[in-house]
Amino acid sequence: MDIDFYTTLFQNHLEEVLRSKEPVNLYDPVNYIMTLGGKRIRPSLALMSCHLFGSEPANALEAAMAVEMFHNFTLIHDDIMDNAQLRRGKKTVHEKWDLNTGILSGDVLMIMSYRQLEKYPPELYQDLMRLFNKTAIEVCEGQQMDMDFEDRTEVGMEEYFKMIEFKTAVLLGCSLAMGASIANASNPDREAIYDFGVNLGLAFQLQDDYLDAFGGSEFGKRIGGDILERKKTFLYIRTLELASDDDRSALLKHYAVRSVHGEALGKKDEALGNTDEASAEERVEQVKRMFQRYGSDKLLRDEIEKLTAIALEKIDRLSIQEKHKDVLRQFSSMMMKRKV
Repeated sequence: MDIDFYTTLFQNHLEEVLRSKEPVNLYDPVNYIMTLGGKRIRPSLALMSCHLFGSEPANALEAAMAVEMFHNFTLIHDDIMDNAQLRRGKKTVHEKWDLNTGILSGDVLMIMSYRQLEKYPPELYQDLMRLFNKTAIEVCEGQQMDMDFEDRTEVGMEEYFKMIEFKTAVLLGCSLAMGASIANASNPDREAIYDFGVNLGLAFQLQDDYLDAFGGSEFGKRIGGDILERKKTFLYIRTLELASDDDRSALLKHYAVRSVHGEALGKKDEALGNTDEASAEERVEQVKRMFQRYGSDKLLRDEIEKLTAIALEKIDRLSIQEKHKDVLRQFSSMMMKRKV
């Protein structure tokens, strides 16, 4: 089975779960964000993992729904914190309704995610909740770290990896491990499939960092957006470590914090809005040339390959059929097919 099979299975279940309820101004925003699109990677992974370890994928539908509801809760609140107007090309929840509705609908969506897991037997429920709670806290910690980085000019590489692991990668690992738990996989298999998800998630995030600077417009993002938003990525951190004193000063000047986090006008908007198009493009090109001068782009590609190799090695450890391992390898290839 490929990923599309599990995505379709989840999508059909989602249509059954979402119903109009009272008060409509609480639940309509929930239904709105849950049907706004997205690749459904996380819930599909929970179903896939359950299936590959020998159980019916439908047995993991509630866990898959819990993961997707939690993920969308984070999107609602992230958009509020970022003062974002669009999500997947549509109005964000707090823009379509209002700020208070965005906060409250996000809160109830988080609670709904936990209620999904109540449908499992007590012992399994405890195992799932233990992992889910650990992951939820880590995602919040990762978000706080990312926010803290906005107000700093220097961030250590170890801090950066911890941030992207918590904010992005752990939810992939959680999805896979929950599916494995529902299929009654062994503890070593649960650990290996979790580690596979985390390492692949890290590689994917690093690839995203690379493509933001050196990809093409076909990836649907403005090239250099992370530079304009002064995000402390691998490229920035490694270049800052390697640069001469003069280049280091120039790079710090490019990334100087222009506003205090928490103002009504977020730094993302300020960084983009107060720079005309020509000077913005020139600043991006200057920073990219510096990244390349110190070889940070190559070091990043090497790190992506290293993490992808670690993820694939975790697949080899699993006590499942080789054809099932191939499904995970194919998924890894699909995730990392964007050229770097």
